[in-house]
Amino acid sequence: MNKEKKSFLRILSATVVFFCVPTIFCNAQEDRKVNISLQGDIVSSYVWRGMYESGASVQPSLGMTAGNFSLTAWGSTDVTGQGYKEADVTAAYTLNGITASVVDYWWGGQSGIYNTHKNGNNHYFQLDNHQTDHILEAGLSYTLPIKKMPLSFSWYTMIWGSDKKTNAKGEVKNAYSSYGEVAYPFTVKDVSLNAAVGFSPFESPANYKNESFAITNVSLKASKNIQITDKFSLPIFTQLIWNPNREDVHFVFGVTLK
Repeated sequence: MNKEKKSFLRILSATVVFFCVPTIFCNAQEDRKVNISLQGDIVSSYVWRGMYESGASVQPSLGMTAGNFSLTAWGSTDVTGQGYKEADVTAAYTLNGITASVVDYWWGGQSGIYNTHKNGNNHYFQLDNHQTDHILEAGLSYTLPIKKMPLSFSWYTMIWGSDKKTNAKGEVKNAYSSYGEVAYPFTVKDVSLNAAVGFSPFESPANYKNESFAITNVSLKASKNIQITDKFSLPIFTQLIWNPNREDVHFVFGVTLK
């Protein structure tokens, strides 16, 4: 096993220890009942943190919670023929309003369409730090314990994988791309709204396309349940997204099935 794969496996092992040990010891008196959830979104376009990723997409998710611990698999596949595909796994632990998370992102195209050789990119099990399409990201978020002002603050940093930049010496190094966000949920009549401002604090040539501090995401999301019958309602949402750094704007419509 090469050094890159060993490094990747060490990070994953540390993640398991970090999240599972607190679950076992800190939740001893809590209900440990395991809950499973599944749902799927159909969106007019896929926009992530202000960055356009693909056109109309189907985005399924499968989640498990046990006490304060959660494990979620999430994916996105475009339906426009672009070949875009994403598969992410997130482990998270929440305590006293603080959530610590580690995400394994995998962005790639359909195998057989973009893969040129067996050791190239777009292979899920390619774990070489300089060839992989995986990215590991660590995050922390906190929600104020104030019912009338539930502001949330989040910070995420990519710590391993295909997030790279070239330094002054011409060396390709980890970029440690980071993203911070402040969000505020509120309700107007029967519409749930969420306003958010997100930023990339320093250079991120691969993911946020900025050379220094930049606002990448100013968004307003509105969600509502449309009553179809007495027993069935259809959740829909729209999201207006500005990216000042890219001088871009997106308007997304989505339907949630669960």
